[in-house]
Amino acid sequence: MTDYTGSLVIGWLYGTRMNIYGDRGNVLALAGRARWRGLEPDVREIGLGDPIPDDIDVFFFGGGQDQEQVAVSRDLRGEKGEQIRNAVERGTALLSVCGGYQLLGHEYRPNDAERLPGIGLFDVHSTAGPKRFIGNVIVNSQWGKLVGFENHSGLTYLGTGATPMGTVEVGHGNNGKDGTEGVVYRNAIGCYLHGALLPKNPVLTDWLIAAGLRSRGGAGTLPALDDSIEASAHASATARAIATR
Repeated sequence: MTDYTGSLVIGWLYGTRMNIYGDRGNVLALAGRARWRGLEPDVREIGLGDPIPDDIDVFFFGGGQDQEQVAVSRDLRGEKGEQIRNAVERGTALLSVCGGYQLLGHEYRPNDAERLPGIGLFDVHSTAGPKRFIGNVIVNSQWGKLVGFENHSGLTYLGTGATPMGTVEVGHGNNGKDGTEGVVYRNAIGCYLHGALLPKNPVLTDWLIAAGLRSRGGAGTLPALDDSIEASAHASATARAIATR
């Protein structure tokens, strides 16, 4: 237990609809690492038709099937999407994966279906590709080597104003061509790393928590934790990725 007090408010966008390939583990990791530091995690699922609370510290937005993305894209249009953009501009932290990542860009174009407008938080656009990228991924980033698992046919291309999350050492990344993975804007991240991403990459989890706390005037540095189990998981995932590339 530490001398930290208060709460960490986690906004789980469309948790029942956009939650595949272990994405729920990211919410558990955020909540767990907050609780271990004496913070009380307050997880709020924000579904279709729900307003965006104004006290969220960290958003999580996972992946989903194309049919779910249609409903979610429609729900994000207008005021709701604007509220998310405004929160990120204020410094709120955000992690989005796969389908969530795509819908926070300008648009996603499925195969044989109408385009799905995004909210334009990230300067990216995505389109359905001819094949599926599946496998372990290693990304070189500002947080060191990040490990995850990709399973997507979407191809995402960064605009001229976009900063990638990192470069791909193993795997396909955003589109299998330019060597990039994900995008970063302020304290918001979009990527294709399932797995779940955060339990195996505690440094990224803590970055999101610290950014969220700072956005409401909290401490910018978190007390250290014993990450021996997390480090072992990271090393194991890294070894598997290298062995299968």
